[in-house]
Amino acid sequence: MTEASMPAPSAPRQRVSLTAPDARTQKRKAAEARFRMYGVAGIATGIFFLIVLLVSIVGSGTGAFQQTFLNVSVYLDPAKLDKNGNRDPADIRKVSTFGYTPLIQDALLKQVQDNGIETPLEKRGDMKAMISASAAAQVRDVVIDNPDLIGETVDFRILASSRVDGYLKDRVKREDVARDKNIDAEHLDLVDALIPLGVVKKTFNMDFITGADASESRAEAAGIGVSMIGSFFMMLVVLVLALPIGVAASIYLEEFAPKNRITDLIEVNIANLAAVPSIVFGILGLSVFIQFMHLPQSAPLVGGMVLTLMTLPTIIISTRASLKAVPPSIRDAALGVGASKMQSVFHHVLPLAAPGILTGTIIGLAQALGETAPLLLIGMVGFIASNAPDSIASGLLDPNSAMPAQIYEWAKRADPAYYERAWGGIIILLIFLITMNTIAVILRRRFERRW
Repeated sequence: MTEASMPAPSAPRQRVSLTAPDARTQKRKAAEARFRMYGVAGIATGIFFLIVLLVSIVGSGTGAFQQTFLNVSVYLDPAKLDKNGNRDPADIRKVSTFGYTPLIQDALLKQVQDNGIETPLEKRGDMKAMISASAAAQVRDVVIDNPDLIGETVDFRILASSRVDGYLKDRVKREDVARDKNIDAEHLDLVDALIPLGVVKKTFNMDFITGADASESRAEAAGIGVSMIGSFFMMLVVLVLALPIGVAASIYLEEFAPKNRITDLIEVNIANLAAVPSIVFGILGLSVFIQFMHLPQSAPLVGGMVLTLMTLPTIIISTRASLKAVPPSIRDAALGVGASKMQSVFHHVLPLAAPGILTGTIIGLAQALGETAPLLLIGMVGFIASNAPDSIASGLLDPNSAMPAQIYEWAKRADPAYYERAWGGIIILLIFLITMNTIAVILRRRFERRW
């Protein structure tokens, strides 16, 4: 063998440690660390904006749950309220609120004078800017219910005007009063003098939760209670219609329907309907339920039927997913011991899918509860129902509003007090939505079965 044919000596092999990561492993770990950092940053950003949103809502809406009241002692003058002196309820009802307004203004002026408060507001009419326009109706209702009070001096807690209420909530500033035709700086000075005496007092406003909407001139008297009842009746209609129809359609499509082009077309259309804008369902409800079927406009029954159409795709999709999640072995075992197809579905598959069905239904109801556009198209706007319905039939068929529509109506009004109430209505609506979603999670964990 010649020297040229001999193999060249090989380079010494480098030792690789099993404990020390190589360059490729370090690069992969760095990429994983960056991805983890991006995820944490995304979650932190979402939490930050959620906190900002909640702080904005709570900060802007908590004022709606407090209201300024005037504690006045009103002399119910018989010469103005019962001229005949017979205490006949029919005669007392003939006296309008215009007859009670001077009595309330005299009562407030008398308290100012009795307490020795120095003010340039020395006339009865000067007190008008401090008193709510709803105060006369409040006193009148008490007198009609208790005619024997006429001739006596009765203590009343009446609503202050929205400007006085805004002043105590820092919504009305003194520098802005010069451009305000509804109140003067002298009125604010008088308010400051009456607060230590207990005549002007800001307390919790239960009427906002239980009351009805009010006109533009009585923002301080507006409440969301009647709208809550309207939303309740609508959700009742949605639950009664959407749950059985949606579950029945899901069971048929998933368990009994043959797999062909027709069922494929139905499934595609259901998926597409779930993505249709809600305003389209409002137009459909307007044309079908009101213009064609002549159902009462703005009624919770019509609103519930419109929201049922919107909610059905969500319930069907979630129910089918719950049915599909049940293992096929459950069906095979039931059929193997002699059960029919219907028995296997209703006795075994459906109970196991019940948690998912309940969750999808409640989430669908929560989505319907917050919809506004369909309700606006069927005329369900604010300031329709001034009193709560007295029966189930009137609750379904009489014109009413709903919480989202009421919030929208308040937000577009000029008085800042309505803007504050719109935020307060959002707080109540969010409480309902959080409660419904919490119930959905609890029901799912309570009835969930593992196999």
